[in-house]
Amino acid sequence: MKPGRILWRIATIALSPALVLTLGACGQQATDTESSASQPQSQSSSSTSMDSAQSSSAVPQYRIDPFWPKPLPNNWIIGQVSGLAVDLHDHIWIVHRPRSLTAHEAAAAQNPPTADCCVPAPSIIEFDPEGNVVQAWGGPTWNQDLGEWVDPEDGWPANEHGLFVDHEDNLWMGGNGMDDHVVLKMSPSGERLLTIGYWYETGGSNDPQRLGRPADIAVDPETREVFVADGYLNHRIVVFDADTGEYKRHWGAYGERPDDEPWPEYDPEAEQFRGYRNPVHTVRLSVDGLLYMTDRTSNRIQVFLRDGTFMREAIIAPQTLGQGSAWDLALSSDPAQAWLFMADGHNKKVWIISREDLAVAGSFGQGGRQAGQFEWVHNIASDSRGNLYTAEVNTGKRIQKFLSGTAN
Repeated sequence: MKPGRILWRIATIALSPALVLTLGACGQQATDTESSASQPQSQSSSSTSMDSAQSSSAVPQYRIDPFWPKPLPNNWIIGQVSGLAVDLHDHIWIVHRPRSLTAHEAAAAQNPPTADCCVPAPSIIEFDPEGNVVQAWGGPTWNQDLGEWVDPEDGWPANEHGLFVDHEDNLWMGGNGMDDHVVLKMSPSGERLLTIGYWYETGGSNDPQRLGRPADIAVDPETREVFVADGYLNHRIVVFDADTGEYKRHWGAYGERPDDEPWPEYDPEAEQFRGYRNPVHTVRLSVDGLLYMTDRTSNRIQVFLRDGTFMREAIIAPQTLGQGSAWDLALSSDPAQAWLFMADGHNKKVWIISREDLAVAGSFGQGGRQAGQFEWVHNIASDSRGNLYTAEVNTGKRIQKFLSGTAN
């Protein structure tokens, strides 16, 4: 174990029965006010369509599990949850931002303590499917005597952002702090395996080695390539070798060469901008060889082949201004991955989208702080049983589990 790293392991506790509240997808058909989709004229409908049975399948339904996760051990509290992933064992991993906790929230960590509760949890936490903490490690540690945060010796993002667990159980994380121009690859126990990019150094959207506040990561187990949504400063998808960090390729909107010229403010009545606004927020890989990304403040999902060939796009909730609608994506767990689930932190809901045509089929959630509601929903992930998990940043600072209508 490297100096400065704290590793916690907690014994699994028994699961108590969960009270379940029902939440249904709204089930409305897609309209021009909800989404608009386009694809290259040369693309035949059969080249991207899936089995026709999926288009007639029922819109998925979800219900909140208000008792997930279990209370955290060790008097811990979590801050903004800025990354969420489910591994091949259906364990749920989060990265949160301990530095986002207020003195009131972490009152027991003050000098002197001002209350009995609470102290900041380590940045990375693994939960089992029942919501018990399995282990926690990483991130800055709070020096109670000095009243300041201390980073690990091998570095840590100032503002953690994005989390992915690959086919070998390794964790990948980015950061969107002003100098967080790196992607970190770590073992399940926190050993640093690879750093892509350079702390404090960035080089623009066409630099092959330097990143620009990367937001999200996905790994292709077949090609052993890592795809990076880059990001809060750059305007591209960039691909590296997942073992060595060697640069492979990159592209911007529509598969074109990106540039860093100032972009126009989003206007729902204007022609679609040919570049990416910041942030380039999400990258996801599907089982049929497609890549999905979100251009958050453009309310846009774009779809590519993994070589960067543009396939199609959709604008979701096109009237959304401000922070935008396209925050994060998850794929459904059925063999065809028929559905996309899009977290929308500005409209405070989850959109249910047909992957066949990128049409909105429904949504669930509304703004609020009660179980099943959302406040700054930032991330979404699915497990093998069809359940969904969400994470909230800013003042949300929580994770939630939504049980699939077909899950036991």
